[in-house]
Amino acid sequence: MADTVSTGIGGVRAATTAASKSQQAYEWIRERIVGHRFTPGYRLVLSQIAAQLGVSTVPVREAIRRLEAEGLVSFETNVGAQVALVDEDEYVATMQTLAVVEGAATGFAAPLLDGDALAKARAVNDRLRSSLDHFDPHRFTQLNEDFHAVLFEPCPNPDLVDLVHRGWGRLRMLRDSTFSFVPGRAKESVAEHDQILDLIARRADPVEIELTSRRHRLATVEALLAAQHA
Repeated sequence: MADTVSTGIGGVRAATTAASKSQQAYEWIRERIVGHRFTPGYRLVLSQIAAQLGVSTVPVREAIRRLEAEGLVSFETNVGAQVALVDEDEYVATMQTLAVVEGAATGFAAPLLDGDALAKARAVNDRLRSSLDHFDPHRFTQLNEDFHAVLFEPCPNPDLVDLVHRGWGRLRMLRDSTFSFVPGRAKESVAEHDQILDLIARRADPVEIELTSRRHRLATVEALLAAQHA
């Protein structure tokens, strides 16, 4: 059964249905890529996915196009869609890009963060600090995302926020947790979170907050590269 879009009231309903099916397919595929159930190089056969979801191939194709735009899926000649392959240089580049866009988003958001937001961020960072005693890299990474989300989500520039989310999504696909490779970096990261929060609390220049946030992200890249070449 094809997913079509017509005009009028029925057309709006059809368009909404088609969009919801595309979103369903997008979330279903993305969850499996990020969760590493679909590993790099895994072939994404449209007909098989459509059959599993009970939809036509149209919303699945649209979902895969979105994932390709995010860098999670690639197309190979005579192969078709597949989960993008992991490249260490690409990982470093993604981290460097994220450092820039997340730093900027945090800087723009800083003047908008009130006492409740700072208290929420400090609470998450306290959980991060407590987790160091029984370190779980995957859990630490999840909490780390939660911490930074509090700081950048209020950014008034939606394009920047979208770029940050894309960067985080790409990182999840490339590697479950950088802290698995450089566990010692986790303690330093928590301390740097305190520094960023202190800057925001005393209403430091947003540019200083942006640069501090950027250095925080880049320090993780530098720790990983140092560990690889030790």
